[in-house]
Amino acid sequence: MLTRLHLENFKSWQDTQDVALRPITGFFGANSSGKSSLIHALLLLKQTADSADRGIVFHFGGAAARVDLGDFASVVHGHVEDSSLGISLDWRTEKPFKITDTYTRRDVASSRDVGFRVVARMEEPRSREQLVVKEMSYRVGDAEFGMCRTSGRKYETFIKNVDLKFLRNRGRPWDITAPVKCYGFPDSVRANYQNAGFLADLEFVLEQKLQNVYYLGPLRAFPERVYTWSGGQPLDMGEAGESVVDALLAARQQDLKISPGYKKWRLPLEQYIAQRLQKLGLIHGFRVVPVAEGSRHFEVRVQKSSKGPEVLITDVGFGVSQILPVLVLCFYVPEGSTVILEQPEIHLHPSVQAGLADVFIDAWEKRKVQVIVESHSEHLLRRLQRRIAEKKLSQDNVGLYFCKEDNGVSRLDSLEIDLFGNISNWPQDFFGDQFGEIAAMSEAALMRRQAAG
Repeated sequence: MLTRLHLENFKSWQDTQDVALRPITGFFGANSSGKSSLIHALLLLKQTADSADRGIVFHFGGAAARVDLGDFASVVHGHVEDSSLGISLDWRTEKPFKITDTYTRRDVASSRDVGFRVVARMEEPRSREQLVVKEMSYRVGDAEFGMCRTSGRKYETFIKNVDLKFLRNRGRPWDITAPVKCYGFPDSVRANYQNAGFLADLEFVLEQKLQNVYYLGPLRAFPERVYTWSGGQPLDMGEAGESVVDALLAARQQDLKISPGYKKWRLPLEQYIAQRLQKLGLIHGFRVVPVAEGSRHFEVRVQKSSKGPEVLITDVGFGVSQILPVLVLCFYVPEGSTVILEQPEIHLHPSVQAGLADVFIDAWEKRKVQVIVESHSEHLLRRLQRRIAEKKLSQDNVGLYFCKEDNGVSRLDSLEIDLFGNISNWPQDFFGDQFGEIAAMSEAALMRRQAAG
């Protein structure tokens, strides 16, 4: 699970300070307040790790990228190219990550809390010089291992807060070259030192964590009358949820099953999703069927009521096709993954928006899937508060934040939730001035009655 994010000079964020990430983390706030930028930083790391280009520092995006951020000048705060951009990310591993001194054969560091930090900048702003890594490091507990760029444009390694020193190999020492991407130690480090093999393990742990981050964007694909499946097994739903039917069919082929509760039979994913849609009050039944026996073409059929006929998903309300990728993603990805959702409430009725909170709680409790959501939904927030008050959700498992922008700089306030689900530092007009609207309406009604009398 991701546990902490810290951004420096990233888009509208001058300095986020430490942002604690919980099993369910929600970012709320007005438009252009910086909510999406927090998510974009995570996606930037993910698509950089996925990129085949080992020479880049960051993969800022393109036509096929999860997020297209342009270039360094577009991303750095204030577009000031001689500023440094920093990203820190912490996570918790299932088992302690151990580092052994190969010389003494003793463990010098062991912790489930692992972190990564990178600081990058343009070497010579407004020139043709490329973006370079100024400093890059990993943390295991309190121990830190990294490399930094020196004044002579070379790199040197460092170790902090642990009784361990890199042992040089005999012979002529090689110059240490630049990091691979923004997070990888170059081969010259392993060539120079006898006991640096664990650094590759740290890189692998970060890559593995980023591989288990999945994203669904705010604008989801329109439903189709017929879907073609070639037998593939998509990793996720696609940025717009366009692969949701492929995922359902792949889950059927893999016999992926979900437990609906204690001492209950595990259900195929498709059937479990159908139950979820029914519980949300959207439809009564749901299934994916071939248009003919043995066909690679499939229809999504929906039954709106218990006595109603089956119809195609294109012939029911738009909300079903919009929430379907959200539901499937939460229960299709591997256990322990992190799911990032931008405005999952779009096109959904308020009661269904509230029900999304229960979906997220269920995903965490059943599959340890962490959900990071950027939202404008008051109904989603209220349901989370209610579940805390009902003791169905621990306040420690929820992190809620309010984003605001002031003179081009984003600020982040952590919403303080008590045991009863109350928020003690509720921002003024968080979801608009409801009482003001009611008072204004009452005053207008009174004036009209007086005028009519």
